[in-house]
Amino acid sequence: MDIPHGIQVKVEENNIIVVSRYDKSAIGQFAASIRKWRPPEQYKGKGVKYGDEIIRRKEGKAVKKK
Repeated sequence: MDIPHGIQVKVEENNIIVVSRYDKSAIGQFAASIRKWRPPEQYKGKGVKYGDEIIRRKEGKAVKKK
């Protein structure tokens, strides 16, 4: 993904990305484009989410008992 001019992106661990800049609207737009690339999933918990966001996990299909 191309990083816009003036935005700093750091990868701190294998799964943490830090986006910084003075302009909050540019940061929000870039973070939204990253999230659109791979949105969070409710069933397995995979995907890109914001640091303070909580994703409610859903239960999968129940297996029929005999």
